[in-house]
Amino acid sequence: MAYANTLFSSSSLNPINRSSLSTFDSTAQIPPHVSSNSSWIRLNFPSRGMAINLSRNKSIWCASTNGASSVDSTSLKSELDDDYVPMPIVLIDQDSDSDATIVQLSFGDRLGALLDTIKSLKDLGLDVSKGTVVTEGSVKQTKFFITRLDTGRKVEDPDMLERIRLTIINNLLKYHPESSEQLAMGEAFGIKAPEKKLDVNIATHVHVKEDGPKRSLLCIETADRPGLLVEIIKIIADVNIDVESAEIETEGLVAKDKFHVSYRGAALNSSLSQVLVNCLRYYLRRPETDIDSY
Repeated sequence: MAYANTLFSSSSLNPINRSSLSTFDSTAQIPPHVSSNSSWIRLNFPSRGMAINLSRNKSIWCASTNGASSVDSTSLKSELDDDYVPMPIVLIDQDSDSDATIVQLSFGDRLGALLDTIKSLKDLGLDVSKGTVVTEGSVKQTKFFITRLDTGRKVEDPDMLERIRLTIINNLLKYHPESSEQLAMGEAFGIKAPEKKLDVNIATHVHVKEDGPKRSLLCIETADRPGLLVEIIKIIADVNIDVESAEIETEGLVAKDKFHVSYRGAALNSSLSQVLVNCLRYYLRRPETDIDSY
């Protein structure tokens, strides 16, 4: 059985508590991705060599001169009274940065979840070298740049990537129990399972697209479940195809993954693409099948 070549890439971060949010730098340059109706605040951790950038809607958060936060209670109340529950999205990006694994979480606004998530990742033997947080309305988008503590490199092991994904989802469910019914993992980790499960036969879509002479782009959409990433990597490896990079997205009940793949240093031809698509469709549509049996 071939092993997939998964190119899935700073200082050590000690456990952080709320008192660690010590220094505000509201004069730093606003990143280009932050909209004009948002304020941007930089939180420094001088003793830990880390900075987290926070962007909040101006009506909710603004930096005061003494470093404390001031809150517009009217605007905050309007958000708290809103019954809208954002779609939970967890994205692991192995393609955008050559030195770090990027993890993005998009959901509601819980500062405790941010700090606890950082600690949970450290407990996995990982280092969060930097992070950004942008809040727009009721949705907060958190981005972490992660490396392995022992090597300082991005995460390459599919099992560890799956542990990262499940750890973040578990943490999301801890601080946002209202998201339990929107996530497939709500059945395993949440307080309430989704009311309606996806039909995996209908939800599964697999396509291979051209992406230059040396690699192809494999796009997979299927019902999410624990261990899905490891299962996909194993199926790809079993047909002797290498995974060069990946973008692993969990959106509610659905996993939407993209893999840059190659065969002996070249893009997949039409015959090999069809073999890969057929294998993935067969086994992903039948999650109870023992994939070691074929």
